[in-house]
Amino acid sequence: MFTGARLLILLVLAAGPAWARVITVGPSRQVSSLQAAVAAAQAGDTVQVHPGTYREGNILIRKPLYLVGVGYPVIDGEGKYEIFTVAATDVVIRGFRLINTGSASINDIAAIKGLDVQRMKILDNQFEETFFGIHLSNSRQTLIEGNTLRGTSGARAEQDVGNGIHLWKCDHITIRKNTVTSHRDGIYFEFVTRSLVEDNYSHQNLRYGLHFMFSHEDEYHNNIFQNNGSGVAIMYTRGVTMTGNVFEYNQGAAAYALLLKDISDSRIERCQFRNNTVAIYMEGSSRCILQDNGFRENGWALKIQASCDNNTLTRNNFIRNTFDVATNGSLSLNTLTSNYWDKYEGYDINRDGVGDVPFHPVSLYGMIVERMPTAVLLWRSFLVFLLDRAEKVVPAVTPENLKDEKPAMRSYDRG
Repeated sequence: MFTGARLLILLVLAAGPAWARVITVGPSRQVSSLQAAVAAAQAGDTVQVHPGTYREGNILIRKPLYLVGVGYPVIDGEGKYEIFTVAATDVVIRGFRLINTGSASINDIAAIKGLDVQRMKILDNQFEETFFGIHLSNSRQTLIEGNTLRGTSGARAEQDVGNGIHLWKCDHITIRKNTVTSHRDGIYFEFVTRSLVEDNYSHQNLRYGLHFMFSHEDEYHNNIFQNNGSGVAIMYTRGVTMTGNVFEYNQGAAAYALLLKDISDSRIERCQFRNNTVAIYMEGSSRCILQDNGFRENGWALKIQASCDNNTLTRNNFIRNTFDVATNGSLSLNTLTSNYWDKYEGYDINRDGVGDVPFHPVSLYGMIVERMPTAVLLWRSFLVFLLDRAEKVVPAVTPENLKDEKPAMRSYDRG
């Protein structure tokens, strides 16, 4: 039978390698150079970096290490170098201020780059004046959490700055509680599967707050995408679940809060779309469910192209949008049911909370503006009022089958 002391020793030995040690870096510490500490460390060691500014070029990590900053030591790329390049499993980088990476038109220079990594953790770091912030390729089971990423200040063109968090051909990645700004795309996915993006704040990026292509079975929950060139673009993807996200102030002549292009079998639920030029633009998308969302004070709440089919929109709120729905064809193969429309002027004789006549959300004036954008100058004119009234009485142009058969008489509580 084991005594308590012997059992404690066995537990300690089981918790990690017996040879793991701590190497301290900094003035008057064991080692003054971070490069030297990484070179001297054995697999499983902790490299503890104390306050100071370290200018040591590109730091290559090829073994499992725990790099921890004390008081946010500054690692300066001097405008020339990638800072950390990781090509190992089980690496942790935590608590650093990473600044001034190099930039290039061909190479994706990053503050932290992971190449074929597994079980990496990038936690609680500050990125400033970085071309790419975090760049992972062909990697798995990695956690990116609690970081603040700020790109190149004053960048005006997309080629002048990289993406904040960039993933290519990755699987089972978690991106949680990060703030990303001033990059090309805040978060970028390509060929990324079974990954989670949760509780992030992506704002004031040049192109997209989140951009992903060919990335299946991913989930995006409770993120805020605010004041980006455009909000989120989902392309050539299936099996996406988006819940609880906020899209607001994504405005411009070609801006939209959420682009759904050639996606299928996906869900967008409990999201809020506020003050966007176009809240959702759908093209070539099938079998998607948009449910329990709020559309408030957008230019267009929904643009759904005739190439979309078998999509269902239900229990959404449409409130104070300039145009609720627009389309580019006379045929609709999608289902709208039980949504609340503040423009609905029908009646509910039996008081069951459901309108007794269908609601046609596509207005004649909206279709005219879709084909002739300059016609928006006539908005709120008496002529527009007459056009829309005439179309409601004798529908001739707007798609007859794009309608909500059971419009809700009262808005749902979510917004």
